[in-house]
Amino acid sequence: MIASGGLIVIVVILVFVVVTLVKGIRIVPQGEEWIVERLGKYHGTLLPGLTVIIPYLDHVAYKLVTKDIILDVQKQEVITHDNAVIVTNAIAFIKVTDPVKAVYGVVNFAEAIRNLIMTTLRSIIGEMDLDAALSSRDKIKARLRESIADEVLDWGLSVKSVELQDISPSPSMQKAMEAQASAERERKATVTKAEGAKQAAILQAEARLESARRDAEAQVTLAEASAQAIRRVADALGGQDAPMRYLLGEKYLNAMNGLATSTNAKTIVLPADIQSAIQGLFTKGKEG
Repeated sequence: MIASGGLIVIVVILVFVVVTLVKGIRIVPQGEEWIVERLGKYHGTLLPGLTVIIPYLDHVAYKLVTKDIILDVQKQEVITHDNAVIVTNAIAFIKVTDPVKAVYGVVNFAEAIRNLIMTTLRSIIGEMDLDAALSSRDKIKARLRESIADEVLDWGLSVKSVELQDISPSPSMQKAMEAQASAERERKATVTKAEGAKQAAILQAEARLESARRDAEAQVTLAEASAQAIRRVADALGGQDAPMRYLLGEKYLNAMNGLATSTNAKTIVLPADIQSAIQGLFTKGKEG
């Protein structure tokens, strides 16, 4: 019985030693740092490699990744300065530079940064109009990074980069923009059509004006030619009314000739005294 009791004690001691060694020896992977607390208080930071701590007094409270951390910031609706609604989301690349501040400065640094980015993004876009917000992606990224860089220093973090994954109008805003664009296209088409009609009317008016001007010039030219013809006839025949009778007789004969040769003339009615009328014209002409 004594021998078996001693064996049990040895086994218990061996188990205790093994458990103590397991608790006391820590192997920290590369890219991580562990926060050790002693009796509930911060004691030290374990760097990558083999490290020994005091079992039962020290314990690893936090394990932090010191590599770049990718934080996805969920989509949110943001109202611009001109009351337009756009949807945007982002992705942030951060790094833990001070593990102690990262675990004791804020409850959950990843969630804190997400909310900080969302709040700052709403503030920046809220100062911009819709067109500026949609076309100033690089400007928004730069302002966003500058705005949160100082804030996260107190949490032992550094912001490597903040990228806007998407920034676009909300579905309702897209419908409104499409309707506006369609109305603008219709307005431009109406204006273009009106301008075309205006130009056509101007050209038609100019054409009528030119035609009237040319007709007037032709009438003046014909009148001058007629006057010149009358003067020449008067000079040739002499007298007061002989030239006039001669021209009237000539026009009378031309008019009758036109009626006779017209393709539309079915019936020609001649005055009963046509012979006496013609004879009277030329007789008086000779008498004069």
